[in-house]
Amino acid sequence: MVKSHSASYAAAGVNIEAGYEGVRLMKKHVERTFIPGVVSDIGGFGGLFAPALTGMKEPVLVSGTDGVGTKQRIAQLMDRHDTVGIDCVAMCVNDIVCCGAKPLFFLDYIAIGRNDPEKVAALVSGVAEGCVQAGCALIGGETAEHPGTMQPEDYDLAGFSVGLVDREKVIDRSRVTPGDAVIGLASSGLHSNGYSLVRKVFDVEHANLGAYVPELGAALGDVLLTPTRIYVKPVLAAIAAADVHGISHITGGGFYENIPRSVPEGLCARIDRSAVKIPPIFTLLQKRGNIPERDMFNTFNMGVGMVLIVSPDTSDSALRALSDAGEDAWILGEIGRGEDKLCLM
Repeated sequence: MVKSHSASYAAAGVNIEAGYEGVRLMKKHVERTFIPGVVSDIGGFGGLFAPALTGMKEPVLVSGTDGVGTKQRIAQLMDRHDTVGIDCVAMCVNDIVCCGAKPLFFLDYIAIGRNDPEKVAALVSGVAEGCVQAGCALIGGETAEHPGTMQPEDYDLAGFSVGLVDREKVIDRSRVTPGDAVIGLASSGLHSNGYSLVRKVFDVEHANLGAYVPELGAALGDVLLTPTRIYVKPVLAAIAAADVHGISHITGGGFYENIPRSVPEGLCARIDRSAVKIPPIFTLLQKRGNIPERDMFNTFNMGVGMVLIVSPDTSDSALRALSDAGEDAWILGEIGRGEDKLCLM
């Protein structure tokens, strides 16, 4: 094996050997994600995947990309790096499944101030866990050391995923009609959105993140780091069991930005405010930050991480499929006529 070393590059702050050690440590995590279709191992210039197209009339690729955002600052402050990778995967694959597509593979990108092989391997272990939960393969990635432009302990994690769906089965808002049921799927908490506001309200740079908070029944840092729920398998099960007309991933922008994306012009998703099950972290956040309720619903998921719009005659089938898949799902409201696309009543 050729041993690569550059004293000049090392003097500039880039440790090539640390990069190789990171790859060695992450290999076992990556291999957990390998599913039928994976052609290449890690270490090549590109990740190869051969999708199964049997039975598809017109295969359509669906792509999604996102990062963890400033939630990863909580991970850095707590020196806990094995969960934000789940968030990174979730933010991509939960978007992809909104089209009815099954995620096939994922690639990650880590920019880091100083390459710490153990930290990088921990980050990738979270990415691998997210891929396992989503049923997709981690087939490649990149770690880039950025001395002089990032602090040594800082990093930024982002990712990219590709899924597949038959064109005739693509879910968009074209079939949403008055009377359709609006189903909410419970979130695991804040997920990965609104953390700039969260960090400000809780003053995380100076807070004791390990301290127990009675209102939460847990340490604040543990609640803030709770990984984003990955909805891929339950949502695909609901699609197979029911007539799903629209799906919204409730991310940044909360209810007001995301639910309307699945509602056609001239219609309105009428959400029963009393049906929203709000976890304690949102109540505490609103109280501590003196945040108006309208802003809360326009920034956070408020306990609802995904919304399905389903024909009323198959809503029970959808709820049953989601429950069988381990989801807490319930009726939030229905589709009616209106110009606002969302009415929170």
